[in-house]
Amino acid sequence: MSKLLQAAAAKEKGATVFGYQVPDPERFGVVEFDENMNAVSIEEKPEVPKSDYAVTGLYFYDNDVVEIAKNIKPSPRGELEITDVNKAYLERGDLSVELMGRGFAWLDTGTHESLLEAAQYIETVQRMQNVMVANLEEIAWRMGYISEEAVRELAQPLKKNAYGKYLLNW
Repeated sequence: MSKLLQAAAAKEKGATVFGYQVPDPERFGVVEFDENMNAVSIEEKPEVPKSDYAVTGLYFYDNDVVEIAKNIKPSPRGELEITDVNKAYLERGDLSVELMGRGFAWLDTGTHESLLEAAQYIETVQRMQNVMVANLEEIAWRMGYISEEAVRELAQPLKKNAYGKYLLNW
């Protein structure tokens, strides 16, 4: 995933969103593709989805997003929809959709049940692999943004909880 993220972050123009195949696309923003897997439409929570690819909540935007967002109007549900921002980029030909396929796990947390399932999944991965998922200090260290010494300093105030102990002992 880090290569996909780095490529998206390096883009100076346009937007990048990530798609993930789901069994219940009507619960999400959905991206439709043509026969060449080019995005052709995006809909928010469609009653009849045009694909089974949800747009995950991970977005990369250029600076134009500020002006685009200023022009977004509330949806029929009375909400400002991030999908409308993505549609604006799609309409001007500046939207890239990267698919998260085999080997990726995107966990929806939009319902009580899915939040519990996500928490249980993360707990299982962490326990079975003896790693911490999304540990920001560890990620920053692995990417060369901070030193091992800085990680240990950041961990000191947390040394009594599992998060701090993990940082001090890997």
